[in-house]
Amino acid sequence: VQLQASGGGLVQAGGSLRLSCAASGRTLSTYRVGWFRQPPGKEREFVATVSRSGSATEYVNSVKGRFTISRDNAENTVYLQMDNLKPEDTAIYYCAVTTASYFVARAALYNYWGQGTQVTVSS
Repeated sequence: VQLQASGGGLVQAGGSLRLSCAASGRTLSTYRVGWFRQPPGKEREFVATVSRSGSATEYVNSVKGRFTISRDNAENTVYLQMDNLKPEDTAIYYCAVTTASYFVARAALYNYWGQGTQVTVSS
């Protein structure tokens, strides 16, 4: 499966962005999908994940209540709605898929990755 992340950009603190992760080559509904991010000079970190059906989601504590992950299996796309953005959200955001049927936050357990999209939040 090939993943294409898009929707990043420059936004002021308090603003919103919606990231998209479009899949090709295989039906996205066969995978759990996650979003990760890598801030400048830091390790890649888990942000959110959604189950195959979209009924179950998990978030890192720092984005709970501000970010929403969702998916449209008919469109083969997963979204990350990011509201009330903060400067500390600045990072390259990656989407990835895993064949695991349970919640996973470890990047090593994700099988395929998109190329990343830059999100910059100014104060």
